[in-house]
Amino acid sequence: MNVRNEIKAQIVRAGFTMQEVVDRLADEYDWSDSVSNLSAKLQRESIRYKEAMELADVLDCDIVWVKRGDRR
Repeated sequence: MNVRNEIKAQIVRAGFTMQEVVDRLADEYDWSDSVSNLSAKLQRESIRYKEAMELADVLDCDIVWVKRGDRR
């Protein structure tokens, strides 16, 4: 799954629309209040890690790094 689809799926699972997410990001983190700006970032897969963390926060999610099994 690519970044765009993964994030959009998480937005849906959290029960939000893109507009609701953008509104919350604008209120809490001073993001642009334009859905098209977020959509373009997702389409280009140019979202920064800090932005991904803020997005996860408004969706009430955590980004967790989990060590995979041993690789040889």
